[in-house]
Amino acid sequence: MNSVSASRPALIAALGAVTASLMLGTASPAEAATLKQAALKVAKARKGDPYQYGAAGPHRFDCSGLTSYSYKKAGKTIPRTAQGQYNKSRHISWKSRQPGDLVFIGRNSKGIYHVGIYAGFWSGKSWMWNANTGSYRGRKVVLAPISEYTAGAHAYYGQVK
Repeated sequence: MNSVSASRPALIAALGAVTASLMLGTASPAEAATLKQAALKVAKARKGDPYQYGAAGPHRFDCSGLTSYSYKKAGKTIPRTAQGQYNKSRHISWKSRQPGDLVFIGRNSKGIYHVGIYAGFWSGKSWMWNANTGSYRGRKVVLAPISEYTAGAHAYYGQVK
């Protein structure tokens, strides 16, 4: 038996423990970081998929459909709507955000109407993956500056618990 097949049961057990802790909300910081990275990777892989109101994948998405799909594929179920996701997330400051955290757009915290997955900061802008409704970037899953969504609104950030 080679070392890969010998370690397979241990790897499966470890993945089961991580998944269980994520579902119970007892994930360690390292497990939470892995969850965020996995969700971000799923969202990136959906680049170019068409926007459709009410769709949650696997080939068409609205904004909260993309985020819920991405996190579900990463091993964590989150609410289906942008407001529901905001309500269930751990609210954090923009200074604390990390790639894979959720970005919420709304006039106030009780009026969240858009959500994406924070991708990072470069070229002087903060970026997110989201299912875009506007024709200016095409009605599809895109990487876009958060500032394009905050005219007359605010960006809020949350970590999936």
